[in-house]
Amino acid sequence: MGSSIHRIVITLCFVFSTFSVNAKPLTFGVVPQQSAKKMAENWQPLIDYLSTYTGLSIEFKTAKDIPTFEANLAKGAYDIAYMNPYHFVVFNETAGYRALAHQRNKKIQGLIVVEKDSPIQSLSELSGTEIAFPAPAAFAATIITSAYLRKNNIAFIPRYVNSHDSVYLAVQRKFFKAGGGILRTLNVAPEEVRSDLRVLWKSQGYTPHPIATSPNMAQGDRQAILNGLMALSNDTSKSSVLKRNGLSGFIASNDSDWDDVRALGIASLSRTHL
Repeated sequence: MGSSIHRIVITLCFVFSTFSVNAKPLTFGVVPQQSAKKMAENWQPLIDYLSTYTGLSIEFKTAKDIPTFEANLAKGAYDIAYMNPYHFVVFNETAGYRALAHQRNKKIQGLIVVEKDSPIQSLSELSGTEIAFPAPAAFAATIITSAYLRKNNIAFIPRYVNSHDSVYLAVQRKFFKAGGGILRTLNVAPEEVRSDLRVLWKSQGYTPHPIATSPNMAQGDRQAILNGLMALSNDTSKSSVLKRNGLSGFIASNDSDWDDVRALGIASLSRTHL
């Protein structure tokens, strides 16, 4: 009897051991607004918290640039993804990503920044200039800012530099007279860069970046991740985990929360931007 129980225990240990080794980690894809190294440093503590809280194996992923990230979303390559509002409207429809949470007490605004000592004081003075943007489908930093300039008949030449940090650095170094960004990434830009920039213009606010999940994710795992995000948001001892990404905490969300973005009618431009 004893030897039989012993064999069963060994067999079960082997099964569970094999399962844990072979279980595929969930991928958490983050839109590449900054360098991959900096993003990994900033996001890994949040992902570690979620992994510990949920018991799920979760690993950080990003892409070399925003267009590659978009291609990955189109293929459903990420189990969990932090994407911009434009991405969500497109990939909710085409790839089935489902909203889980977004930053609380926050609306996303597009910014146009100039070098702090620039003589430029109004958007009209940018007419005919080259302006730096992260990528064609960067929602607030590119789409919203560009749309406002065009609406106001301000001609400009867009130049895409792959990330928000690259925009700020290019403007600080006077490679361009202005650049598009958002407040969150500007606030976490290196101090030596941020202190040399001035916000020239801000857009109205829109529902911010979602954390969304693959349509294939089990409801139990979705709920566990949401619970983890809520716990992190209310754990004052872990506030630095959020602050390093310029985040204030999360609230649960629904796909319809991005109807303000859908109302802009930009989802039809997806093929142009992807």
